[in-house]
Amino acid sequence: MSKPTIAVAMSGGVDSSVVAGLLHREGYDCVGLTMQLWNQRRLPELATDKATGRCCSLDDVYDARAVANFVGIPYYVVNFEDRFEQHVVKPFVDEYLAGRTPIPCTLCNNFIKFDQFLEMADGVGATKIATGHYARIQYDEPSGRWQMLRSADATKDQTYFLFGLTQPQLARTMFPLGGMLKPQVRELAVGLGLPVADKPDSQEICFVPNGDYAAFIDAYFKEQGMAPDRTAGQVVTPDGEVLGEHSGVHHFTVGQRKGIEAKRQKPEPLYVIETNPVTRQVVVGANRDLLRAELEVDRINWISIAQPATAIRAEVRIRNRHTPSWATLTPTDTGVHVHFDTAQRAVTPGQAAVFYNGDLVLGGGWIR
Repeated sequence: MSKPTIAVAMSGGVDSSVVAGLLHREGYDCVGLTMQLWNQRRLPELATDKATGRCCSLDDVYDARAVANFVGIPYYVVNFEDRFEQHVVKPFVDEYLAGRTPIPCTLCNNFIKFDQFLEMADGVGATKIATGHYARIQYDEPSGRWQMLRSADATKDQTYFLFGLTQPQLARTMFPLGGMLKPQVRELAVGLGLPVADKPDSQEICFVPNGDYAAFIDAYFKEQGMAPDRTAGQVVTPDGEVLGEHSGVHHFTVGQRKGIEAKRQKPEPLYVIETNPVTRQVVVGANRDLLRAELEVDRINWISIAQPATAIRAEVRIRNRHTPSWATLTPTDTGVHVHFDTAQRAVTPGQAAVFYNGDLVLGGGWIR
């Protein structure tokens, strides 16, 4: 039987390039597709010589095309800038102004890379898609469900950003790198002779070139000819003592230490405990004030298991680099109540909470 046609999401980086080269070598009929998501010429005031390592730049499109030509597969670029702005950029801005800390890469995966990309795949006659994400997929016969597992390379695992994938999406998705370590992928790139074999990995969010989220928000509103609601206000302690003033709540996130200006410095370092866009207050306190044993999660997507009817035990990751910690998950009317065995630092509204049982990704949702 002939192998299915695969639409390969090509970002111009090493990982997706290896996927294209590897699948083509294995005899699959591949089509390379790149999604143009953000006009890098927008907001030129944010440009900086330090803006390196971003994904989805014009140079990346050039590199993706060069790899497709080298491998010998058809290649197309599709413009999704409008959809990306509606489903990723604007929610990013709104979340920050609402005192939460969003994850644009997860929004991009949910609404662009595994939603619109499948429609693109249909358009070129592909039955499956393949990406360079570090995660694994398997089919579980007893439950009849597709399951997601953490990648073999724990340092590159991307399942935290993929918790929103659905069963139909998983059924049509391939993660060829999920069982490999990053050095192995680099070796494959060299062995395949790919022109991007030595290219550094991307690090920054594609539409925030200098890593300064607050500056991006200010520039974005200026470009749109809009004035954001006034967000400047007071820096206060948990008991209401005023320590100083700040220029806007969107300049702060839970756990932050830098940038806190207090007229009366406390005897120990200050950290952001909470941001309140209604009162325009930034609440600061000691490191111990960041510890929380409980949190609420909504908009849950159960991946590898069906929605549980009763409480279950799981390891929970509350940010990408957080070590998953054991907790009890209790279903509620709106989602899941999480109670950690040990209090965790800097639980941040707007971030994701992803649930694990060993390598198995059970599901996840958004921290309220």
